[in-house]
Amino acid sequence: MRTSNQAFLKVVFDENENVSVCDVASLGLLGLETLCLHATVMRLRWSGGVLLSVAAAYYVYTPLPSTVSEPWKLILLDALFRSFIHAGDVAQALGVCHSVHMLNSVVSRLEVIEPWSSPTVRVTDSALGGVPARVFQPVGGGAKLRRGVLYFHGGGWALGSGRMRSYDLLCRRMAEELDTVVVSVDYRLAPDAVFPDQYHDALAASRAFLSPEVLQRYGVNPARVGVSGDSSGGNLAAAVAQRISADDSMSVKFSIQALIYPVLQALDLNTPSYQQNHNVPILHRHLMARFWLIYLGADPSLLPHLLSSPSSLLHPSIPPSIRSHLNWTSLLAAKHQKHYRPVGMETGSREVTWIVPGLVDVRAAPLLAEQGILGRTPRAYVMTCEFDVLRDDGLMYARRLQDAGVTVTSVHYDDGFHGCMVFSFWPFLSSVGQRSLDNYIQWLDHNL
Repeated sequence: MRTSNQAFLKVVFDENENVSVCDVASLGLLGLETLCLHATVMRLRWSGGVLLSVAAAYYVYTPLPSTVSEPWKLILLDALFRSFIHAGDVAQALGVCHSVHMLNSVVSRLEVIEPWSSPTVRVTDSALGGVPARVFQPVGGGAKLRRGVLYFHGGGWALGSGRMRSYDLLCRRMAEELDTVVVSVDYRLAPDAVFPDQYHDALAASRAFLSPEVLQRYGVNPARVGVSGDSSGGNLAAAVAQRISADDSMSVKFSIQALIYPVLQALDLNTPSYQQNHNVPILHRHLMARFWLIYLGADPSLLPHLLSSPSSLLHPSIPPSIRSHLNWTSLLAAKHQKHYRPVGMETGSREVTWIVPGLVDVRAAPLLAEQGILGRTPRAYVMTCEFDVLRDDGLMYARRLQDAGVTVTSVHYDDGFHGCMVFSFWPFLSSVGQRSLDNYIQWLDHNL
């Protein structure tokens, strides 16, 4: 039997957290209490570290389809974007500022850069029709006329800028590789400006760029001018292409339209791509609906009602003429319809089309245009991605353009996600982003 003063060996930590072995009997009561306190603190630190790691992993990790390109890059990018959105929501809840203002403040600090010229491209900030724009002009080449591209950036009509590093690099590469004058437009943003302000800015910039005076100033061939944009910028590009094509007073019109994963309607947020990709980064279904309400100046409390609205085919207040323009059961190939079916009206959901008239305005939703309007638009490039809620918007638009007699190049990426083409540069460089940008520039080179 052990005696009361028998020495026991214990592992303890000194003030520098170095491990040592001591005799408990020699410590006394005060030393034993100190030992217990050290052990408790270390257990709490360890437990806190584990809980924090689990929480971070839960927040960051999002289940993704196995075939999406470079999923971990997308997961980390989505976690970063969601953290900014949540911070903006907190700022708005506290009355500090609108959540979008908070997001744009972060984007400006991280991404917006001053214009800088290189030996091959001259970059300046200017304006078109009173709308701010960044101009990229190839250096040299003598007096020959060049091609021209008017570009509208994405960001849900509320975020982003043509002065962001990613768009600056995109337009710079286009100008350099295509020997083309590229003008990136900084249209007004929601919530400070709402529909139709963004459309009016895009139209004013388009009219100005196509004017003989501006084309002569930049040395652009009037027969070789295109309009392009991604996401909400693709929406603006499609809308102004329709308007300019139908305007007989315009002596110069766009010769091509290049639409990159465009958003083209909000009457049916239950297309197969919305159902399939409702929670796929970086454009979740609820976020796209939120952008639509901000853009249209609608009450944000309508969000759950917009999300619960039925598919256009089953919508009681949408006339048959408009339904046919959104009928994905006939406009989409079977491989994209898959097993999905139109969604009916949920119990208790409110009618939102009469509350938000912009939902049926063709200037906001170019997919709703009549065939006669579509048939006058220039040949088109429409890029879509499999893991994007907007996939079917682009696929249906490409089909309707073809049915109207327009020459269309429809390019689909089975491993693509929304926004991928912008992620063609470090630090978010992705394989599908590089491929999509290469193919986009190649198409412009062959068709503009």
